[in-house]
Amino acid sequence: MVRKKYTHLFFDLDSTLWDFDNNSRDAMYNAFLHFQMHRHCTSFLLFFETYCRINMLLWDEFRKGKLVKKDLVRQRFSLTFNELNIAGYDPLALNDFYLREMPHQKRLMPGTEELLPYLKSKGYLLYIITNGFREVQHQKLKLAGIDKYFSKVFISEDIKATKPSPEIFEYAVKSANARKKNCLMIGDDWHADIEGAIGFGMDAVYINHSHDNLLHRQVLPVSQLLQVSALADLGNYL
Repeated sequence: MVRKKYTHLFFDLDSTLWDFDNNSRDAMYNAFLHFQMHRHCTSFLLFFETYCRINMLLWDEFRKGKLVKKDLVRQRFSLTFNELNIAGYDPLALNDFYLREMPHQKRLMPGTEELLPYLKSKGYLLYIITNGFREVQHQKLKLAGIDKYFSKVFISEDIKATKPSPEIFEYAVKSANARKKNCLMIGDDWHADIEGAIGFGMDAVYINHSHDNLLHRQVLPVSQLLQVSALADLGNYL
C-alpha cells in the first residue's frame, strides 16, 4: 500500500482490539459453572470447542442473511446440547447469561492500550465497525476503558447490514462525514473486514494474528492493502 494521508480510521472490535477468544472462553466458563453443567459434561473444553465450531457456522449463515438473530442465539446452544447429549437446559437462558458476562471480560489485544492514545494524539478520528450484537458491543468498549477514543460506533444490527456488505461501510463513511480516499479499515477478519472494505473502495489493514498466507492466495489491489502481524506495527506505519 502506498502511504496516504488518512484522517478517519475504522476499526473492527472483536479480535482486533478486544480479545474475543479469551474473553469469550472466560464468559462461557462462568456460565458453565453457574448452570452446573459439569453434571452433564465433565469437560468444559469439549463443551466450549463444540459451541465455537457451531457458533462460527451459524454466524456465517447470519452474515449471509440466511439466519435471523433469534434463531442464531437459540441454535448455537441447542445444537451444542444435542451434539453432546445434554438435556434439561434452556438455550436462551444460557445465551442471556453468557452475553451478560461477556462485557465484564476486559482483556484487550496486545498493543491496543498503547495504539489508541497514540493515534488520537496524532489527530486521527477513530471509529468502530462491528458485526456484534448491540447489547454487548457498547458495554465491551466502556468496561474495557476504550470507548473514549471513538467518535462513533457502527453496529451491523443497527444499520441492517453486516460486513462485508458495502452498505455498512458506505453508511459509516457518510456518517463520519469523511471521504473514502481518506479512510482506512483495520481488522482481523479477511472476508468481513478486508474484502468488504476493499470491495467498497476503502483501503484496509489486515491484522494477521495467525500469520497465514491469505495475501498470497487472494487477488486484491496491493495499493489498497497493508498487512501487519500486530497492532504495534500499525503504529509504525501511521
